[in-house]
Amino acid sequence: MAQKRLMQEHGPLERERWLTIDMDEQNLFKWRIGLWVVNPDSVFYGAYLRSEMRFPHDYPYQPPTFRFLTQGITHPNVYPDGNLCISILHKPGDDEQSGEKANERWNVLHGVESVLRSVLLLMDDPEINSPANVDASVLYRDERPKYDALAKDVVARSLTDVPGGVRMPTTDELAPKPQKVVEDDDDFWNPSEEEEDFGGSDSDMDDFEEEEDDEEDDKQ
Repeated sequence: MAQKRLMQEHGPLERERWLTIDMDEQNLFKWRIGLWVVNPDSVFYGAYLRSEMRFPHDYPYQPPTFRFLTQGITHPNVYPDGNLCISILHKPGDDEQSGEKANERWNVLHGVESVLRSVLLLMDDPEINSPANVDASVLYRDERPKYDALAKDVVARSLTDVPGGVRMPTTDELAPKPQKVVEDDDDFWNPSEEEEDFGGSDSDMDDFEEEEDDEEDDKQ
């Protein structure tokens, strides 16, 4: 089931412009992913972040793991080895110790895309109350200019990892494609001659009234 689910997810994701996917043909449970940070308001805007996802054999009942391969990311929720601390990748169910509720953690309705979008959101809005990198958390809270400068350094270094033929998508390319508007057919609301005749004509009603009169005369 896990392999079938992964292949179902892989197809649509290959058409997305904000990421690249390199699936290991010998191991479908390991994906190499490149993430473009496309939010213009992000301090990491323009970065191409390499990462790796590994999936358990009981996926999607249990969550995958996620690790950045891009080196030197200074972020409150990224460990020095690139592993990421994020609720969506925590095992299903409530966790009394951390206080996380089941709806914040992994469940079978999640998938690769929801994980990747959550990762990008976390990059822009770190959780500093339970940091994986305490020093980065302090920088983010108390020395934002220094934190931002380190992020910009990551952006510059990450661009050397962009594969040939790959580029960051434009805003227009990321915008949802407009749905085709179906115009109203004026004739739809105008009854045709056949519809006007439906149920009988005036002459039919006249005949019906004459028959009623004849019946009354017979009774008299």
